[in-house]
Amino acid sequence: MRALDNEGNDVAAGDVGAIACKLPLPPGTLTGLWHAEERFKSAYLATFPGYYETGDAGFIDEDGYIHVMSRTDDVINVAGHRLSTGAIEEVLAAHSDVAECAVIGAADALKGQIPLGLLVLKAGVNRNPDDIVTETVRMVREQVGPVAVFKKAAVVERLPKTRSGKILRSTMRNIADGQEYRVPATIEDSSVLDEIRIAMQAIGYAD
Repeated sequence: MRALDNEGNDVAAGDVGAIACKLPLPPGTLTGLWHAEERFKSAYLATFPGYYETGDAGFIDEDGYIHVMSRTDDVINVAGHRLSTGAIEEVLAAHSDVAECAVIGAADALKGQIPLGLLVLKAGVNRNPDDIVTETVRMVREQVGPVAVFKKAAVVERLPKTRSGKILRSTMRNIADGQEYRVPATIEDSSVLDEIRIAMQAIGYAD
């Protein structure tokens, strides 16, 4: 098992990369997709020749333990630094007033992408939302580091999800970047997307 950068090289211990398995794998292991051989090759074998790409992002520590942080789609590039949105979400979720959260990579002309947080507060919390955002920004700076460039978050009533509970991060990313997006057929309640757009506009996104 390896953690690789975009060029297929091993990243340093503790750095986030794409988790991949060195080929060949044992006989009968991950041999293909049913009636979709070409899609199997393009999805799992083409990105890193000689490796099976798992689609997971994470790091391998100095003791060799693998830490899966998120899917590779949720790794953002901030001024050349690969950051896991899952690592930032862990910090936000630890705030005593936060019930649920999501972090997406919003487009930035200078840094490529910067993390943008969406916070759902616990029932009964009646503090000033700006104070909570300030506290979460400080927590990310202290625990992830200044490299995360986490400066903005929006407090929302709820997050857009599919009926199975999956948070629609890619849809929110398109909204933040002012891009066209398709309302997924599996969304639980499409009206939440308007709420997300209004909340993002209030902090300078979704124009």
